[in-house]
Amino acid sequence: MAAGCGGVWPAVVVLVVLLLLLVVLPPPGAASAAALPVVINTWAFRTAAETAWRVLESGGSELDAVERGCGQCEVDQCDGSVGYGGSPDESGETTLDAMIMDGNTMEVGAVADLRRVKNAIGVARKVIEYTKHTLLVGESASLFAVRMGFPYEDLTTQKSLSLYSEWLNQSCQPNYWKNVVPDSSKSCGPYKRPGKVTYKEEQTVSQRSVQNHDTIGMVIIGVSGTVVSGTSTNGAVHKIPGRVGDSPIAGAGSYADSTAGGAAATGDGDIMMRFLPSYQAVEYMRMGTDPTVACQKVISRIQKYAPKFFGAIICANTTGSYGAACNKIPGFTQFHFMVSNPLLSRPTEQVVDCI
Repeated sequence: MAAGCGGVWPAVVVLVVLLLLLVVLPPPGAASAAALPVVINTWAFRTAAETAWRVLESGGSELDAVERGCGQCEVDQCDGSVGYGGSPDESGETTLDAMIMDGNTMEVGAVADLRRVKNAIGVARKVIEYTKHTLLVGESASLFAVRMGFPYEDLTTQKSLSLYSEWLNQSCQPNYWKNVVPDSSKSCGPYKRPGKVTYKEEQTVSQRSVQNHDTIGMVIIGVSGTVVSGTSTNGAVHKIPGRVGDSPIAGAGSYADSTAGGAAATGDGDIMMRFLPSYQAVEYMRMGTDPTVACQKVISRIQKYAPKFFGAIICANTTGSYGAACNKIPGFTQFHFMVSNPLLSRPTEQVVDCI
């Protein structure tokens, strides 16, 4: 009897170990280990992640952390696609878009086409704190910012002037016009409607360069489960003046709901905003979908209509579990993003393969 038991026990131990491994190891495509608080942001914008994490460590609120984290990218001019001195429009001017969302109250503050004010995310937060509105735009947004104590500053730099000059010398290519005269694919404007309109069938292809990362998006979930999200960008380079993309639009650029989670998108906003990807991802997580899978489902949905779009999304649920996904196109096969949580010794760059 004893000898028989001696043969059974090793097998039982092996079985227990295997069962434990199945419990501990996440399934393929699942998000990483959950822990709160968590800070997750688009791209390898390390100083933004570090700034947000320091705010939380020092006792600051989730709103403070998102504002300061995205604001750090505005100061650093992250990749030239956030903050002043980047992405000049057709007239050579840099304008800014930003939003911040409180997942406890569902309040949103946002600004778009903000001129001559550098701290766009800061102005967006003031929209929540001092108005009953959600989104302010253009020159009026700038006037509001000044009333809130923000200084007027020139957003133009030698770099943005150089970008604009090079674009003019290349016959204003690329640009965002179509079906106009003169032919926008060959020359600069001013453009106007032709006498007889002949619409060209065009594939939905992103104008965005893979190097033009275009947005910092950040999601923070605090130890109490409070979810806050935010974005900041200077938009599409050489855009038509007045253009507003996905970044300052709730549900498109980012979305936060403390009962479900948060998400933030980056990429070709003109395409992505049509699908409200951040809102959709949060709703998937509300139904219990793993954050990585939620992100992937959002990307797959857009792919059906715009298979060559440039874009990615980050997602985190209220347990602190997180994930990301991106659309695979030539030159963009992986998406880098930052994560900070108690399980990591410091803000850490992570990578996901595009689908």
